[in-house]
Amino acid sequence: MTDLGFFTASDLAPLIKAKQLSPVELTKHILNRIDTIDPTIHSYITPLHELALKQAGKAENEIMYGRYKGPLHGIPIGIKDNFDTKGIRTTAGSKLFVDFIPDKTATTVEKLLAAGGIMLGKLNMHELALGSTGTNQTFGTTRNPWNIEYMPGGSSGGSSAALAAGLATLATGTDTFGSIRLPAAMCGIYGLKPTYGLVSTYGVIPSA
Repeated sequence: MTDLGFFTASDLAPLIKAKQLSPVELTKHILNRIDTIDPTIHSYITPLHELALKQAGKAENEIMYGRYKGPLHGIPIGIKDNFDTKGIRTTAGSKLFVDFIPDKTATTVEKLLAAGGIMLGKLNMHELALGSTGTNQTFGTTRNPWNIEYMPGGSSGGSSAALAAGLATLATGTDTFGSIRLPAAMCGIYGLKPTYGLVSTYGVIPSA
């Protein structure tokens, strides 16, 4: 049987909706994979185990009592670390922001959480999103899960590596010069750069 870490959101959502899969058990499973695999891959800067389990428990209770919000409800999501998250360190992969705690949450993240998504943690990235390799001297260079001697691409390398390694079901990214498209190609995962302005960039640390 395929490991739950490699199920797509469209595979998992019907199981969660039908109460055949527990968001808590799914989240625990992926967090255990993060603990086991990520010391080698370096896809996360700030894992958020306690918060993720709290959000998963809330999602599970809502679903059990008939308050299913839609296909993102109970789905574990990794957040690229240039999306502001109120009260949670947001570094943009840079030593400049190693202690930066935002007082707001990016609109994209707010919408994902409002839809019932579970925030697993903040994902590694090429420093300040200004590179295509995933190199990061401060938080550790992200490795390509298919071959750890290879790069995952950038700047959303933590996002692509986490997805390819089964350390998130979905992940956010940003793309100014190819920062979603390049790592998606290098890690063999699906990446989408939306039309500029279609998805809010409020609360995303800009690279340009």
